[in-house]
Amino acid sequence: MSLIVLKDIVKQFKRGTEDLTILKSVSLSVEQGEFIAIVGPSGSGKSTLMNTIGLLDVPTSGSYVLDGVVTEKLKDDQLAEVRNKKIGFIFQQFNLLPRLTAIENVELPMIYAGFSKKERRERGMHMLETLGMGQRSHHRPSELSGGQQQRVAIARALAIGPAILLADEPTGALDSTTGQEVLELMIELNHAGNTIILITHDLHIAENAKRVVTIRDGHIVSDQRNAAPTHRAVAEVLR
Repeated sequence: MSLIVLKDIVKQFKRGTEDLTILKSVSLSVEQGEFIAIVGPSGSGKSTLMNTIGLLDVPTSGSYVLDGVVTEKLKDDQLAEVRNKKIGFIFQQFNLLPRLTAIENVELPMIYAGFSKKERRERGMHMLETLGMGQRSHHRPSELSGGQQQRVAIARALAIGPAILLADEPTGALDSTTGQEVLELMIELNHAGNTIILITHDLHIAENAKRVVTIRDGHIVSDQRNAAPTHRAVAEVLR
């Protein structure tokens, strides 16, 4: 069974008295262990597709099955529970809470998932150490560089062992050198078996994924596999 199955997804929003259709009968399947880039220009629908995959938006119509769960039958609290357990989010702006330390930020999703205090601390420190941030565990975001903050954010996303890592422009707020480190880290995570869905407007960054899905005007217009992903340095990709 595929990890993600979207079938004939339509998403509409109200604009005054009119219905604005953002996603138009979108169908997409994702297998465990894939590294997919979803690309498209501003206004193409890629952010709405990301929000749908991340259970942040509910489709107007269509079917979404996530890791065997038929999501359109779930209530809001059930959607939140599935989202917390199965999806790790990585954002362009990191979204770390400024008053919390790195380890406290990493522990947050585990609190909602019901982990004990001891297990939260052990898993959180393990993730930070794995990502080279063990020595910075008690630093607040203001005391960390952009790349270090993104590593903390990735540790937070990985802490609950999600089925999917959903990354929204994860190198967008970083300089080219730091962006290179973060992109290479995501490639390593995929090699370790993590399923990654990367949202980007940059086709060169997308070349590092194993599969590139292009969306335009609410339709998927291309779905291609990279036989040999370039995995080029972001120093080249972002200039």
